[in-house]
Amino acid sequence: MSLVRSASTIGFFTLISRVFGFVRDIFIARFLGASMLTDAFFVAFKLPNFMRRLFAEGAFNAAFVPLYAATLTEDGKESAQKMASEAMSVLLLTLIGVTVLMEIFAPQLMTVLAPGFSGDPEKFELTVTLTRITLPYIIFISLVSLMGGILNSFERFAAVAATPILMNLTLIVAIVGFRHAFPTPAHALAWGVFASGVVQFVWLWVVCLKLKVMPRLNWPVITPKVKRLLILIGPAALGAGVAQVNLMIDMIIASSIPEGVSYLYYADRIVELPLAVIGIGIGTALLPMLSKQLRAEDKSIANHTQNRALELVLLLSLPASAALMVIAQPIIATLFEYGAFGAEQTAKTYPALIAFSFGLPAFVLVKVLAPSFFAAHDTKTPFQIAAVCVVLNLILNLALIGPLAHVGMALATSIASWVNVGSMVVILRKRDLLRFDAQLRQRAPRIFFASAMMASVLVLAYSFTHHLFGESMHIKATALALLIGIGLAVYAFLVLTLKVAKCGDIAQLMR
Repeated sequence: MSLVRSASTIGFFTLISRVFGFVRDIFIARFLGASMLTDAFFVAFKLPNFMRRLFAEGAFNAAFVPLYAATLTEDGKESAQKMASEAMSVLLLTLIGVTVLMEIFAPQLMTVLAPGFSGDPEKFELTVTLTRITLPYIIFISLVSLMGGILNSFERFAAVAATPILMNLTLIVAIVGFRHAFPTPAHALAWGVFASGVVQFVWLWVVCLKLKVMPRLNWPVITPKVKRLLILIGPAALGAGVAQVNLMIDMIIASSIPEGVSYLYYADRIVELPLAVIGIGIGTALLPMLSKQLRAEDKSIANHTQNRALELVLLLSLPASAALMVIAQPIIATLFEYGAFGAEQTAKTYPALIAFSFGLPAFVLVKVLAPSFFAAHDTKTPFQIAAVCVVLNLILNLALIGPLAHVGMALATSIASWVNVGSMVVILRKRDLLRFDAQLRQRAPRIFFASAMMASVLVLAYSFTHHLFGESMHIKATALALLIGIGLAVYAFLVLTLKVAKCGDIAQLMR
């Protein structure tokens, strides 16, 4: 299966998931706005969601897939399944122990994750309660990650990519259908998180059973391969998920700003759409491909695959970044400014979206560069780079929070991610694991130019339509669709005119 086809499969289902995610967030904004309830729920959801992003989209795939793929290639399916069963048994026992400890020490955990809530006993107690409801999600989603790694190794990407859709649908049902059945709508959302973990687990369990690749639950034993997996997971968690670690630091510091957690959450959700569709789609498809190519000691093919991935990322992420920075205000106003979420909340959220959008290409590039290390079974180097970037992010947070409040934290995350990308590129080139070919060197500057010109046209178009974003929902939606249509048309024209891509290339991407 080609990289574009695999990434498109993952990207398609991820796009559907993010659409439902937007619907979910629109309902949250409508019923809760930016308030004590949203701050409490977002912090309670942050920990299991953080684990989901690290495991499902980062560390577990980074560590498990190369080992599983190597075992599958060298020793056959039976040996690979035995390794998966051993890994699942140890993982499940560990997860249960960790979850029980976090349930017991949830108040102390919240003191660390949301220290700013300590001064408000009601808000702090609500956050602890909601966190205890959502914590078991970690067990289910981690097992989902293991099953997803197995299916990805067999290039069965669709079923795995569809799992977040189930999560968002469950949360939509919880907030719309059951918000009056609980003390607050935030309680309904927390129980929705718990239920979504069960639904996703059952979904992939059925898929694995049908393909006869479901691991068996055995007595936990630390075998050499499981030990190797555990050694790789720790560094991979930080190496692959530095952006998420930085967002966690943002949340900790933002808890001291009234509604700061909510403003950052809503802004981050917009950036998550292109990040998930582009970065996760390509990164997930890229890892097993590079693992097999490097296992076959064919560096030339691996380098070609990496160059095409980088080209695809730049082609999609640069215009997305530029457009989000230009039309951040109308996007927030159109998607969220209803009910409890008013113009004041929009004014405080969209600058954070601009700051996050600056780092969008870097967030995506990290997802695409990291597999080059992981495919070579090197998780230490990304960990070391990420550790430096986490410290840098913390320093920038503390420096920028004074003059820019929560916007400074979003900007710090973007800057740290660009440093992460630059460091990865330098090291990969030194190790001869990445060589920019002639096609990438030729097309990259043209993509930059096309994105800049598209942004300029959007600035002009927005100057004529900005007054429409204070009108009704239908008028705002129509005006936003017009701006997006203009941006897409201009960018597509420039891409074809500058010969960055041919019509056939764009048609293939759309398919």
